[in-house]
Amino acid sequence: MRAEVISIGTELLLGQIVDTNAQWIAQRLAEIGVDLYRKVTVGDNKDRIVSVLKDSLSRANIIITTGGLGPTQDDLTRESVAQAFGVKLVEDKELLKKIENYFTKININMAKTNKKQAFLPQGADPIVNSQGTAPGILFKKGDKIVVSLPGVPIEMKAMMEESIIPFLKGDLLENEIIESKVIKLIGIGESSLEEQIDDILKGQTNPTVAPLASAGEVKLRLTAKANDREEARRLITKKEKELEERIGEYIYGYNDDSLDSVVARLLWAKDLKIATAESCTGGLIGDRLTSIPGSSRYYDRGLITYSNKAKIDLLGVKEETLNKYGAVSKETAKEMALGVKERSGVDIGIATTGIAGPGGGSEKKPVGLVYMGIAYGDNVETYKYNFNGSREKVKYLTSQTILNLLRLKLINS
Repeated sequence: MRAEVISIGTELLLGQIVDTNAQWIAQRLAEIGVDLYRKVTVGDNKDRIVSVLKDSLSRANIIITTGGLGPTQDDLTRESVAQAFGVKLVEDKELLKKIENYFTKININMAKTNKKQAFLPQGADPIVNSQGTAPGILFKKGDKIVVSLPGVPIEMKAMMEESIIPFLKGDLLENEIIESKVIKLIGIGESSLEEQIDDILKGQTNPTVAPLASAGEVKLRLTAKANDREEARRLITKKEKELEERIGEYIYGYNDDSLDSVVARLLWAKDLKIATAESCTGGLIGDRLTSIPGSSRYYDRGLITYSNKAKIDLLGVKEETLNKYGAVSKETAKEMALGVKERSGVDIGIATTGIAGPGGGSEKKPVGLVYMGIAYGDNVETYKYNFNGSREKVKYLTSQTILNLLRLKLINS
C-alpha cells in the first residue's frame, strides 16, 4: 500500500510555520506498515493543489492532506479534492447541524462562513473532529483514497488516532497483521550503528528494520507483517535477538521508554534518593527527572548554582578550587556532586558545569566543553565531554549523557 502526504498552506512554504504534521503522520503510517513514498508542500492555490493531488493519485493508493479545511476564502482543500475527482460539492445537512451545535455549546454565534465546512465532495464521508469545527474528508473511489485533515496539530492527531488509523488497520489491512517495536539506543551514532548492522539492514525483508536518529540517541523500528499477531511478534522477537547480540550494549529501552523513565525505574528498584547540582544545564536534568509521575520517591532536590558564589554558598565548593581550576573543571564538578549529595543527605549527587555557548569559550576551554560528576556511595567520578551544536543542543546532550552514565552506574552496582 503506497501513501503520499500533501501539506497545504502558503504559510508552510514561507517558513512561517514548521510542518510537524507531515513528520507525525509519517511515523504513524510506518507503525502500521503503510509505505510512504512522498511528502509534498503546496500553497493555497486551487490549481496547484489539484495538480499535486492528481500527480499523487497517479502513483499512490492513499493520499493524506493537511490544512485548507477552514471557513475562509483561502481554505481550498474540499474544492480541490472535488475537482481532482470530477465531482461536485454538496451540503451535508447533518454535518451542518453538528457544526451549529458546536458553536452553541461554546456559546459563540456561528459566522456564515462556517457553513462552508458542511460541504463535502459528492460521495465523500465526513471525519469527525472532536477538537474543533473543521470536519475531515474521507473520499474513496476505486482503489484510491483521499483523507483530508485540518492543519491544526491537535485536531489532526485526534482525527488520525480516532478515525483514520483504525480505518486503515481495519478496512484495508484486515487480512494482514502489522506489529511494530522500537529499540532505543544511546552511546552510538546513527552512522556507527548502520556500520555494525549493515548486513542486517541490506538483507531485511520481514520484519523491516529502520534506523531513526533523534537528539542524543538512535532508534531502530522493527515492523513485521503476518497473518496473525502471534506470528508477527515471533518474527520481531527473532530479529530483536539478532540485533541484541550485535548491539546490546547500547540498548537502554523499548517502545515508549525514555531515558528519564528507565533511570526512574532503577532508582525505585534500588530505593535510592538523588539530588542534582546544575550549572550549564540550568535545571534541565532536574526537570527531566521530575517529569515522571511519582518522582518524589527518588528525587530530593535540585540546585541551580550558576555563579561561583552559588557554588560556594550552596554546595561548599572551595574558593581555592575555583581560583585554581576554574568553574568548568573536573575538580569543580567533583566538589559540586559531593557537595549536593552530602548537604542533601541523599544516596546520589550528580553535577554539571560547562560552557554551553555560543560565547564564553577559549582555546583551552572551548564552547561545548562540559564536566560532569556523580557521587554515589563512597565514590565520586568525573567525566569530560566536548559537545558540538547550539546552546540548546549542548544542554540537552549534557543531560542525556549524564542520565545515561547514571543508568550504567545503577545497572552495574
